[in-house]
Amino acid sequence: MIKKYFIERLFFHADIENVILYLMDVLRKYSLSKSPSDSLKFLLTLNNEIYTLTGQEAIRYGDGIHTKHRHIKYHEFFIKNIHEGETVLDIGCGNGALAYDVVSRFENVSLTGIDMNETNISFAKQTYSHPRLEFYLGNALTDLPGKSFDVVILSNVLEHLENRVDFLLSMKKVISPKRVLLRVPLFERDWRVPLMKELGIDYRLDKTHFVEYVQEEFEDEIKKAGYSIGEKEFRWGELWCVAK
Repeated sequence: MIKKYFIERLFFHADIENVILYLMDVLRKYSLSKSPSDSLKFLLTLNNEIYTLTGQEAIRYGDGIHTKHRHIKYHEFFIKNIHEGETVLDIGCGNGALAYDVVSRFENVSLTGIDMNETNISFAKQTYSHPRLEFYLGNALTDLPGKSFDVVILSNVLEHLENRVDFLLSMKKVISPKRVLLRVPLFERDWRVPLMKELGIDYRLDKTHFVEYVQEEFEDEIKKAGYSIGEKEFRWGELWCVAK
């Protein structure tokens, strides 16, 4: 109890440099006391927890919007592949930031966003108001709009679905889009990812991901769904592409 008190005093009252030096000393000593595999498992698991916490704090720092929206600038990829006068369906629209950015860049593009998270939809409706933009709560697996759209956006959505090819086939039948704009995470984003898999550590960026893609695997799924891949970009450990 006394030891815990002094550690808490160090964290809350010392300057950040001293806290980091203290932590690194503890980590080094602990790691060296373990076998290489156990040391790596510990450090990589800790890294996962820090990554999750960093994301949470990035949202808090961004006043509710993750700072990756402005840092990696993925909005621009979607915007440049949408044309004036088109109708757009943003499946898994999240908090609505991308959807709002899209309609704001055009004079005659209308966009519908759907998300199954009630908190996301509530935030989107309260934060982003535009005459050509609407949001609604629904599950894309069962509640797709019964009408066609020119473009479908799937930004970090496919990886959350188990039966992805079936979903894409169903979406094509119901929505009949001219283009599907996709953004997915890549397995081959960092050398530590296959290392974590080898060591039996959860290597996913999100525990709800069913897949994090190898490029060939992604292209095979898109092909099975009856689409061909046009423009594609590899950025920030992600694949951004246009499927037609």
